[in-house]
Amino acid sequence: MRKKITVVGAGNVGANCALRIAGKELADVVLVDIVEGVPQGKGLDILQSGPVEGYDVMVTGSNDYEPTANSDIVIITAGFPRKPGMSRDDLLMANYEIVKNATEQAVKYSPNAYLILVTNPLDAMCWVAQQVSKFARNRVIGMAGVLDTARYRTFIAMELDVSVESITALVLGGHGDTMVPIVRLTTVGGIPITELLPKERIDALVDRTRNGGAEIVKYLKTGSAYYAPSAAAVEMAESIIKDKKKVLPCAAMLEGEYGHQGIFVGVPVKIGAGGIEKVYEVSLQPEEKAQLDKSAAAVQELIDVLKQKTGQ
Repeated sequence: MRKKITVVGAGNVGANCALRIAGKELADVVLVDIVEGVPQGKGLDILQSGPVEGYDVMVTGSNDYEPTANSDIVIITAGFPRKPGMSRDDLLMANYEIVKNATEQAVKYSPNAYLILVTNPLDAMCWVAQQVSKFARNRVIGMAGVLDTARYRTFIAMELDVSVESITALVLGGHGDTMVPIVRLTTVGGIPITELLPKERIDALVDRTRNGGAEIVKYLKTGSAYYAPSAAAVEMAESIIKDKKKVLPCAAMLEGEYGHQGIFVGVPVKIGAGGIEKVYEVSLQPEEKAQLDKSAAAVQELIDVLKQKTGQ
């Protein structure tokens, strides 16, 4: 029996997730959106690409959650995108209601699913989904570090004119301008990046990574990135479906690791058939730990605002 993945939100991120899932033949896909006709139309369009592209899965669209029943994974992309000059934090209350409702409905029909969150502000939305679903921490995962690390690797590859596949990197922390690329652990074909670039160039690449999403928003004028975010979310889903046990930087609820409790922060995790199967606690230098603590504090601030405004 084929696996089933629900994608909530049929906008650019959601539709590209559905397309990538179908293209990899990972699972049948149900695309859900509140706008009548949009998920149905996009689902049918993706389905009709199958004979040309050579994939053979069912892709359907719906305005309600009943067809999503018994999904193995639910990817939540629904929400308002950032606009120029808008911080991820501005999105907080607007997207709280969307993620809350999506989680309630998804969990109602698929109580055994794994949740992958993409909606911003990412780390706070993971917390919302976990609070609503009451799922154990292995079943609620945020897509952030995979995307941030991909951006970091891209910029390094451009700088050095080398293959992105030669670059190993790790970005920790919240999904925002407080994220923490760990320069010390960044290598190019095994060579530390500090041996290949001067500090000022590395600092510039780190800064560009932190503002990677905002840079794209600035170019697009309306909307935000969707090709790379969808690729990152699907890599995570694939690791669950195929039990690949990839070690990826993802937003996970910390239970004492790195000195934090009950908040979602980007850390390296092993993702397999059991969702988050292990959280890796990397030994950090004092400066790195201070940056991660600052990033975690920024996430905690958002959670505190949510608690205050929703009375939780």
